[in-house]
Amino acid sequence: MTHLWVRAEQRPNEERVGLTPEGAAALIAAGIRVTVEESSVRAIPLDGYKAAGCEVAAENSWPQAPLDAIIFGLKELPEDGTPLPHRHIMFGHAYKGQHSGRALLERFKTGGGTLYDLEYLVDEDGRRVAAFGYWAGYAGAAVTLKTWAAQQRGQECPPVGVYPNKDALNAELLAELDATGTRPRAIVIGALGRVGTGAADLCEAMGVTVTKWDMAETASGGPFPEILDHDLFLNCIFARPGTPIFVPREALSAQRNLTAIGDVACDPDSDYNPVPVYDRATTWDAPALRVATDPVMDVMAIDNLPSMLPVESSEDYATQLLPSLLTLTNLDSGVWGRARAEFVKHC
Repeated sequence: MTHLWVRAEQRPNEERVGLTPEGAAALIAAGIRVTVEESSVRAIPLDGYKAAGCEVAAENSWPQAPLDAIIFGLKELPEDGTPLPHRHIMFGHAYKGQHSGRALLERFKTGGGTLYDLEYLVDEDGRRVAAFGYWAGYAGAAVTLKTWAAQQRGQECPPVGVYPNKDALNAELLAELDATGTRPRAIVIGALGRVGTGAADLCEAMGVTVTKWDMAETASGGPFPEILDHDLFLNCIFARPGTPIFVPREALSAQRNLTAIGDVACDPDSDYNPVPVYDRATTWDAPALRVATDPVMDVMAIDNLPSMLPVESSEDYATQLLPSLLTLTNLDSGVWGRARAEFVKHC
């Protein structure tokens, strides 16, 4: 019997999960055994999984799971160098030359396990079957607006944290914006995608006027002086060869309205970074990096934004992923076969 083991997340500020109790019940009904670890941080309570018929294991006990179990988590494993003999479903961040990724692949090679990277679960046309993009855009726009509101107070953006739901985030942000007595003008690039849709939806919920650009508006390759005419710029396009520069370094000293950038794609190390005015990701404790002072410019580039809204992002992602999880009984074809081929190519 196929056995899916849902591990607890161990990364700080990570309360998401890739399977809901309803999804677990569907897997069990399909003949898949499901074990869920206890978790001190998971946003969705354990009781629902118990009621669905899941077995329960101790928190972080997955290294002792039966060797035929498929270990399912979202974020990174502890970097302790131990061999990995199991099959793992997770975001490995291991195929783009990252130093930590190479170490992870060596652990799989040593242990004989396999990585089914969630980023590389794709359909026949190469499109990802599940992504957290919408809530990354939603939360990223919120933190960028918080950054702008802090500027109006003569401050830098204070720390951010986890919210019980989007209504709590919206209420807090609305109060901050109302206190400024005005609203900024925002431009979203990548507005037709899931990330850009989430960013635009949050802005519009806050009464912010949004200019929505996508591939047609950026096909000229730039420069794009219109971006500098807005108060906020939200980049929702992932860097790749051919991506134009949206905000060049010389913009820092140029005459502009732009004071806050939300690089939701967050790829500062890429050779194709379309926002080359900053050089590192930001954090929950320090959400925005000040890259210019006259006039001011702050960049928000948090790399795990959906974790701010763990309930909504988990439910959305789990719904997208469930049809693929229901095919776990055949790991040699479909999305799982393609993911394994990607692992073999890089390992």
